[in-house]
Amino acid sequence: MLTAARSSPGRAHTGELLEAGFRPAGPISRLRDIVGHRELLANLTRREIKVRHKNSILGVAWNLMNPLLYLSIFSLVFTYLLPSGIPRYALNLLSGLLVYDLFSTGVTVATSSVVANAPLVKKIWFPREILPIAAVASNLVPFASRLVILCVGLAAFRQSPEWSMMWLLLPAIVITLVMAVGLGLMLSALNVFFRDVQHFLELAFLALFWFTPIVYAYDFVGNAIRDQFGVGAERLAMINPVTPLVITFQRVMYNPTNFSPEDQERFVLMLRPTSWYLENLAVSAVCAVVLLLVGLRVFARLEGSFAERL
Repeated sequence: MLTAARSSPGRAHTGELLEAGFRPAGPISRLRDIVGHRELLANLTRREIKVRHKNSILGVAWNLMNPLLYLSIFSLVFTYLLPSGIPRYALNLLSGLLVYDLFSTGVTVATSSVVANAPLVKKIWFPREILPIAAVASNLVPFASRLVILCVGLAAFRQSPEWSMMWLLLPAIVITLVMAVGLGLMLSALNVFFRDVQHFLELAFLALFWFTPIVYAYDFVGNAIRDQFGVGAERLAMINPVTPLVITFQRVMYNPTNFSPEDQERFVLMLRPTSWYLENLAVSAVCAVVLLLVGLRVFARLEGSFAERL
């Protein structure tokens, strides 16, 4: 059962202030407060997972429907109707969808988390940031399910990932989660006051999907920018902070080095050394940290009026 926060004996005064509803606005202090309630965070994450599949016949199997639908439709279109020329297109698509869905779905559920838990917010005190964080964390379950599908697909086609770069996936996942939490904190707070936020988000992610190299190869974007503005301008592709995360997953899991030299020519820009991917991930990491700090600040400014507006 959820209860109001309690302080340790050595921090009685701080605990009284917290229970009275006072919290420091500084992001570091708030992060420490969240870490101090990690058990509550774990419980709310488990609850999010259970509620999402409550009264569902297929249960967690629904986590597989979205990627399978994408795989079926886009594979049909870009393999037979509008051939893209990308070998084993479905594997490339799912590699990019893995991290994109972790981000987009995480932000979407986080945005509505405070409003969806209005009775809880008005009933007891706890760090409200835990709600959007738990919503984002709960998406690790469908992420893991889709990763299993991808691994099965790789095994079926006898296609191996790039083992020497496999370690890049961990920072990519962490950056994705931090970015989703930061944006989710900000939007969940704004959604309490402006319910149009969650509807606008659907349009925003529709646009983001097509501006991210998932359906098409990164080389298509990079070469187009090079042709238009010169070789150095390729960096403009990284204005979208999700792009480095997606192409990292595609490079490691899809691994174009499995193909013939002729087919590899479609992935010249992607077949770069680890250092290039680290540089791009660093760009996304900076964006993620900025989003987290801004999200914490916005949440802190608006949190005091949640109960009144809910």
